[in-house]
Amino acid sequence: MSQVPQPDTFTALNKHQYANLFTYRKNGEAIKTPIWFALKNGKFYVVTTKNSGKVKRIRNNGRVMIGPSDARGNPRGETIEARARVLGPDEVEIAKIALDEKYGLMKAVFEFFITMRGVERDWVEIAPA
Repeated sequence: MSQVPQPDTFTALNKHQYANLFTYRKNGEAIKTPIWFALKNGKFYVVTTKNSGKVKRIRNNGRVMIGPSDARGNPRGETIEARARVLGPDEVEIAKIALDEKYGLMKAVFEFFITMRGVERDWVEIAPA
C-alpha cells in the first residue's frame, strides 16, 4: 500500500534501523533492497556501492517507495512514495553526517572495511514525493 507522505511520516520512519527501498527497472518492475538510511532536514540519505543496480535505476527513474523493515527486508510498517536522486560530489557531506549521527561506531567500522577493499560509493537523497 502506498500513500503520499505526510510531514511526520518520514520522521516516524527514522525510528527504524532499516528500510526497504523499492526502485524501478525500465520495464516497471519494482526491486526491493533493505538499506541503512538517516533523516536530516526532512530528507533521507543512503550510501551504496557506486553504480549499483539501485543507483542505475534511480538515475533512470527517481520514483521510489520506502518503508520500514528489518535487516532481511521483512516489512515493519507502511511503504510510502518518494523521489530519489544520486548526489554529486559537492553534496555528499550532509548524507555522511546524517548516517554518522544515526549509526555511529557501527557505520565507522563498516566504512573502514569498505574503504580498505577499495569500494567506491554513491550517496542518494530521498525526498517526499
